[in-house]
Amino acid sequence: MTSGRIERRLAAVLAADVAGYSRLMGADEVGTLQALKRLRREIVDPAIASHKGRIVKTTGDGLLVEFASAVDAVTCAMAVQGQMAERESETQIKFRIGINVGDIIIDDGDIFGDGVNVAARVENECEPGGVCLSGGAYEHVRGKTDFAFIDLGERSLKNIERPVRLYSTASSNGTEPQKGAVKALPLPDKPSIAVLPFQNMSGDPEQEYFADGMVEDIITELSRFREFAVIARNSTFFYKNKPLDVMQIARDLRVNYVLEGSVRRIGNRVRVTAQLIDAVNNEHVWAERYDRDHADMIDVQDEITRTVVASIAPEINLAEIARSRRETANPQGKQLAWRAEGMFIEAYQSADGALMQQAISVCQEAISADPKSLAAHSVLAMAFYLCHLYRWGSHPETAVAQAWNIVERMSVINSQDERTLTLRGWVRFNRGEYEGGLADMRRAREVNPNYAFAVIALAFAEAKAGMANEAIEHADIALRLSPRDYWAGTAHLAMALAHFTSRNYAETIRWCESGIQVSHRAPIRRALMIACCAQNGGLGRARVEIDALNGFAPGFLTSLMVGDNPVFIRPEDNAHLLESLRIAGIQ
Repeated sequence: MTSGRIERRLAAVLAADVAGYSRLMGADEVGTLQALKRLRREIVDPAIASHKGRIVKTTGDGLLVEFASAVDAVTCAMAVQGQMAERESETQIKFRIGINVGDIIIDDGDIFGDGVNVAARVENECEPGGVCLSGGAYEHVRGKTDFAFIDLGERSLKNIERPVRLYSTASSNGTEPQKGAVKALPLPDKPSIAVLPFQNMSGDPEQEYFADGMVEDIITELSRFREFAVIARNSTFFYKNKPLDVMQIARDLRVNYVLEGSVRRIGNRVRVTAQLIDAVNNEHVWAERYDRDHADMIDVQDEITRTVVASIAPEINLAEIARSRRETANPQGKQLAWRAEGMFIEAYQSADGALMQQAISVCQEAISADPKSLAAHSVLAMAFYLCHLYRWGSHPETAVAQAWNIVERMSVINSQDERTLTLRGWVRFNRGEYEGGLADMRRAREVNPNYAFAVIALAFAEAKAGMANEAIEHADIALRLSPRDYWAGTAHLAMALAHFTSRNYAETIRWCESGIQVSHRAPIRRALMIACCAQNGGLGRARVEIDALNGFAPGFLTSLMVGDNPVFIRPEDNAHLLESLRIAGIQ
């Protein structure tokens, strides 16, 4: 090398050679040389020139090219390979192309250094007809081209000290990536989530164990939800103590959602933060902070794990519902099921009987597309039950029987799924099979303690059965598990029912009011409000509530008074409710 100051610069280096060149030369030396020269003249050299590349040197079947831009290097490589593919019928020559971005040394027009060596080794890992990038090159082009990049993982390259992460490249029109590449798998056909190791922000090893243990527990508990695909611990802990690029990790692991968080010790308190990210849309779906006493870390770990898991499930449901509304072209069974649930939630919260009938139609369409969809069956069963409760449709008196038919189908599909058990118990209870219904709902809690709807349903049934203490306990658990669940209003209702059976009218009104804030049009809550106002002398307010209730469920009070739709199981509780309604002027 020349003496004096060494010239260096950052560059994108492209290394290419002909796959199986010695074999081709052995079979037809003259023909191979002529074909290679023709391809260089007609395809390779013009592409390099048009993308502002500089051919540094050629070595028989190979060449080394320098680009100022990694985007230009990748675009050039893909243009070459695309044109080469069109000429396959003329020649057996296929290039392998490797690209790296790194610091290079320039001497007499030649280039040297680690940046060049890595490019050559990356090219050696490439399949014939393929383009491979080092991790460094990928970081420079990510999001700046229309090409698809497939993560091949870390590779140990010959004479390179550290492992290098490799990516293969495919065109945006669906051209297959190189053979031997770990092809990008499609996203699972159900919501998928990766729980990343929580960061220890304290520098305290004890918090490290606490954070790792909690993440493991969250993964285990999320795995109880059969409707989710949860990435195993060994895969997510690969990223522990590494710089986190959440979107790239989501692509690596092929997931829709990523949960990340941190743990920090603050005096005698522990602060845990967690956030759920929709990796498809790069949006924050949910975030929460938990501050707890440091005294008993095992109890803190269990409590936060339960709360995080129970909170994530409904948030993912809502995110999937929103996604199904955006994806309007040729919806499949699962998209239809999410769409139906979105309509169901809106109809339930607004007490819109016509919209509930539409939700039922979409559910039936989803089941036709996917007869084993527990999600669609679940929504359909609850829709029929609410038609019975709200007196919607032409035959509300048969709606419970229709709900039972749906639950029986669910039992054939999977009798031990928490959704099947909860709804089987719910419908059995409302068919008069009280002990059997309670047993099913309790079994659902054993199968998945984090399934908030199972706890809510159990609390509601216990309240209707006059089991006030049990109902209050389970409603409190449900509200702590999932306070933003769209069924949370039913937990408030369970509290109200339980307090009414204890003749605590003030607490009943308080819980009815909070429940109405969650779900404005709620017939049982309104009826309880009317009864309690009458008992407390608030007849004026009772009349206001009567008008509100008749406005969205005109047949509900009448069905109560004639005994078609009893609220409570115990005769004395039902009689007390009806007498209170008569005091309010209901006949």
